[in-house]
Amino acid sequence: MAIMSVSRQLFHLQELDLEIESHEETLRQKTKLLGDKTVLEQAQGKLNAAQKHLDDLKHEQKSLDEEIEDISGKIKHAEDQLYGGKVGSPKELLNLQHEVNSLKQSRDPLETKDLEMMDKITAAEAGVVAGQAEYKKVETAWQTQQQQLAGEIDQLKSKLAGLNADRRSVLSGIDEQSIAVYDKLRKQKGGQAVAKVEQGICRACRISLSSSEMQQARGSNLKQCGNCGRILFLS
Repeated sequence: MAIMSVSRQLFHLQELDLEIESHEETLRQKTKLLGDKTVLEQAQGKLNAAQKHLDDLKHEQKSLDEEIEDISGKIKHAEDQLYGGKVGSPKELLNLQHEVNSLKQSRDPLETKDLEMMDKITAAEAGVVAGQAEYKKVETAWQTQQQQLAGEIDQLKSKLAGLNADRRSVLSGIDEQSIAVYDKLRKQKGGQAVAKVEQGICRACRISLSSSEMQQARGSNLKQCGNCGRILFLS
């Protein structure tokens, strides 16, 4: 087989290999994304945090209400005694009045705090609703993305099957020795074993070839660039 034909086939093989590698890397990346629930977990985490904040506020309000209820009960008991007519001693009545006043003074800031707590709970409830809406939005987008990824992965696998079939076909027309040189250079040169020659220049290393090198490249044997070592392909 003429050298031109072999170098051309090796160049074509290299193009196929580079395309296959590119598709395989894309396939790996898309496969990693398929089933990846990171964005869902992040959205769920934000929703959980909003729900916990609301639950904490409600728990705090419950404790506050219980404290207010306890003080109100004590106030009622003291006022029942104060106005019930059973206590006649002026001193005891005065003490009861002081007790009622003191209890009301301690209850007033708690009631103010309770009103503020209600506003915080309302805001927190809105936060939970917003979190639920955001999670639903993220979930819908994720499901759409997963469907798209599944379709793209199927297309990539189909494309790779075709490319690998083409590669086997090209390989069948190249002698084993040339393939061995190609494979060795592919490993050494980061995937580029064959360099195209244009206007007397090796396009891989950008070095001009001598007339002798150009003549050898047109010969019957594979010619490698004297500078970078790649197989030269004259188009």
